[in-house]
Amino acid sequence: MGPMSSIDPRIAALKDEVASWRRDIHAHPEILYEVHRTAALVAEKLKSFGVDEVVTGIGKTGVVGVIKGRKTASGKVVALRADMDALPMSEQTNLPYASKVANMMHACGHDGHTAMLLGAAKHLAADRGFDGTVVVVFQPAEEGGAGGKAMVDDGLVSRFGIQEFYGLHCVPGVPVGHFMTRPGPLMAATANFVITIEGKGAHGAQPHQGIDPVLIGSHMVTALQSIASRNTDPLKSVVVSVTTFNAGDAFNVIPQTAVLRGTVRFLEKAVGQVTEERFRAIVANTAKAFGAEARLDFTYGYPATVNHQAETEFAVAAAATVAGAGGVIANAPPVMGGEDFSYMLEAKPGAFLFIGNGDTAPLHNPAFDFNDEAIPAGISYWTAVAQRAMPLR
Repeated sequence: MGPMSSIDPRIAALKDEVASWRRDIHAHPEILYEVHRTAALVAEKLKSFGVDEVVTGIGKTGVVGVIKGRKTASGKVVALRADMDALPMSEQTNLPYASKVANMMHACGHDGHTAMLLGAAKHLAADRGFDGTVVVVFQPAEEGGAGGKAMVDDGLVSRFGIQEFYGLHCVPGVPVGHFMTRPGPLMAATANFVITIEGKGAHGAQPHQGIDPVLIGSHMVTALQSIASRNTDPLKSVVVSVTTFNAGDAFNVIPQTAVLRGTVRFLEKAVGQVTEERFRAIVANTAKAFGAEARLDFTYGYPATVNHQAETEFAVAAAATVAGAGGVIANAPPVMGGEDFSYMLEAKPGAFLFIGNGDTAPLHNPAFDFNDEAIPAGISYWTAVAQRAMPLR
């Protein structure tokens, strides 16, 4: 059985309608928690599908829909999650439905995620071929705002009795209709850092009268790379990237201050702890060696997205009903990007999968566009999860 060969005709028939929703969302991107138009569209659609309950305002602007099966005797409650927010960047696609909002763009496919889950909600509300309850979760602020955490903190799990979470994200470079995941750490934990070096300003021709924060910062940039190369087990993963270095304004002035910023990514908490310890030692001692002072702000972001073993095996089997066994990569290498579905997987077991976007521009690229050809596979996957997790007897 090849990819897309087993799509339910009723789901295939939804594709154009779901694509029209997706393109409408794409043309009207919103960022972080300010997803008011998108959330209103989601709530209106869910109500029109006749779902049993629609709740707005969870995690500030999150939307939740409850769909009860023909039976609920199993008592099982499974959550399906999509993210709604866009990115603060300018679109360069020249598409007829390109962003109408300056400096905002759906460059990570959340428009597609939202539309596919709406399509699944429509199908599941009409079909109800499961014994239990499906909770569809539409969250804001995945891109740096921790909207997943906000929804969990707002009582998402206890309020709806959620027992398992499943998430889906498009990925360029994987064929349309194919899926990819792995058990254990799938995406990295994140941390950001700011290093502020206080030296002593001086004339560029008289460096001995100053303490040069540019030189000190340069030594730090080099030394911080030793965390990955010399302090971390070669079979484990950490990324340390200094991404900004700001100091001085003139050719002939040694500045008083330098500020370095960047990001750290890791898959295991123990590696993150060692990284922070080494960071603090390198920053403090390098500054001290040169007679300067330095301050480090090391701030943890999203935890690692860690898929649960049994639920990942279940999700792979569900995806295989859509793509065939050959269309699911079940042990993909981890991705060092971050994802706030991690908070939902910390709250309850579940799995996060990637769905192929075909040969397209990369994520977070101004030329990116979600591939509407993936819509039937995405809806079919969500349907398979519901029906296989809570089969009618």
